Amino acid sequence: MPSPSRSAFLPWLLVGFGFLALAITFSARATLGLVMPLLMQEFGWSRSFISGAAAATLLVMALTAPFAGHAADRYGVRATLTGGLLLVGTGCLVVATTGSPIVFLLGFSGLAAIGFGFVATHVVSTAIARVFDARRGLATGIATSGATGGQFLIVPLIAVLLATLSWRWAFLAGIACLTLAPLLWWTLSAKGATPARSGTDKAHTLSADLGFVLRQPAFHILFWSFLICGYTTAGVIETDLIPYVAFCGFGPVPSATAYGLLSAVNFAGMVAAGWLTDRVNRVALLGSIYLLRGLSFLVLMRVGGDYEMLVAFAVVFGAVDYATIPVTASLAASHLGLRVMGLSMGLISAGHSVGAAAGAFLGGYLVDLSAAYDWVWLSAVALALMAGAMVFLMREQPKAQPVPA
Repeated sequence: MPSPSRSAFLPWLLVGFGFLALAITFSARATLGLVMPLLMQEFGWSRSFISGAAAATLLVMALTAPFAGHAADRYGVRATLTGGLLLVGTGCLVVATTGSPIVFLLGFSGLAAIGFGFVATHVVSTAIARVFDARRGLATGIATSGATGGQFLIVPLIAVLLATLSWRWAFLAGIACLTLAPLLWWTLSAKGATPARSGTDKAHTLSADLGFVLRQPAFHILFWSFLICGYTTAGVIETDLIPYVAFCGFGPVPSATAYGLLSAVNFAGMVAAGWLTDRVNRVALLGSIYLLRGLSFLVLMRVGGDYEMLVAFAVVFGAVDYATIPVTASLAASHLGLRVMGLSMGLISAGHSVGAAAGAFLGGYLVDLSAAYDWVWLSAVALALMAGAMVFLMREQPKAQPVPA
């Protein structure tokens, strides 16, 4: 039996491992964009081929997410995260040692993409919800902030490697994943990391759990609002913000500075949102995050040549960018139940990926259609406000704790 001190320490150890795993894997994902020009130069690959590989990766992640969530429900976080890290690490090393486009796709859009679907915020937030009762929101905010912390802290180091060494060294995240995987497995006990299901729980199939989740009104509110979240963040911002800033006349250095500020505030915003989740009405908090995000796009539309306005947008949007994650996870835990939280959050995260893909595609289409970005940002305003209004239809606490049949 673990000692009381170890039992108290283990949940926070899980928070640390969740942060590290997300930081490394999200940085590995971001590496593809950094090495794109070098791959085009060395191998003659087209931009559309590499962009297609990125799109295929998102699709595989979306398809993997529900199964990864169900695996976390059934087998625990130790097996799920360790397996995902091994897949990401192997995929990155395959990419780093190949010059074949087919092998590249199998490595990054195959092995690594499946791993990205397992080492994801929905798996980490599910694990945190299972071991925390008090301070669950804060713990979730810290652990999942690795998703943005990695890009803020690790990606600049990768950029330095690209400037001094071969692009292949940029995929050192693969070695980091393969190193972290056994350490995580050895440190986190299966029972301590995620409580095991009872024998009757194991009788539940994926189809039965899926049917239960899809019958819950709270799931549909969280799913569709998070799909919109994907459209307004990974969709239009990560795809169109830098081109828009260049369109406004700003050079690479001020553009990168503004984006770095956004990422730094984003990191703090996730932790702050987690802290608030434990202390305020969660429905009001999540709805307000979406409403503030929608209004931030109105600030972006007024940037023009005003750099101070761009900085203001970076601060406001950064505060609410990933801040939806800990609040959404907390509401999923209370309104859908811990037993199916992994599957629920996996489905919700898949919706986020679909929304991101839609935002990336429609954003480019609207710019091509109008030769301006106004309609891109207006669509984000309308959808973010819609998401906020949708969330306000929920109750802070469900009438009764949902119990799967």
